[in-house]
Amino acid sequence: MQLWDISPALRPGIPVWPGDTCYQEVRTWQIAADCPVNVSQFTMSTHTGSHADAPLHYDREGIPVGSLDLSFYLGRCRLVDVTQAHNLVQWEHLAGALTQEPVVERLLLRTYRKTPLEVWDATFTAIAPATIDRLAHYGVRLIGVDTPSLDPQNSKTMAAHQRVRQHGMAILEGLVLDGVPPADYELIALPLKLAHLDAAPVRAVLRSLPE
Repeated sequence: MQLWDISPALRPGIPVWPGDTCYQEVRTWQIAADCPVNVSQFTMSTHTGSHADAPLHYDREGIPVGSLDLSFYLGRCRLVDVTQAHNLVQWEHLAGALTQEPVVERLLLRTYRKTPLEVWDATFTAIAPATIDRLAHYGVRLIGVDTPSLDPQNSKTMAAHQRVRQHGMAILEGLVLDGVPPADYELIALPLKLAHLDAAPVRAVLRSLPE
């Protein structure tokens, strides 16, 4: 059984959405003659690195991340390479992937040949709202991407997120899918139980399926 870690390392300098909180960490206690342990604190946005969006992020009345149904984030998934999409994933880029058996409820989309982990990419590939509708029609419950958002950076309507809201789907963003072959896997990507917040970090892992 093989594991793929598909989360970026959280560290000072990790790219964040322009204007959002930069990641910072401080060692508050250090092992010394009068202290037996190291203890640290860190500051970060809820949308740094691999994370789960909660409906509260894009819906004034949406539920917070601490109340999400965890079944969305655990189970069989299908990884699809859509690096040919160039700025916007349309239905034709992945229609064939949804007609394969068995049916899957979780879809991960690889848009980068190599995920930019050192600099912010303002031209990342977004997902067309109509594509979200078609995915919902095929029973997809969770969409995971290797980009910071389903919508373009300059979007003011958050149209793709709003289609997710309408269909009751779930979102993972900020994954690192480099070097993972397109195939079916078991997804394990549980968000932290932050009771009142709009998103939460996840340690996202793919596990190979039994032969």
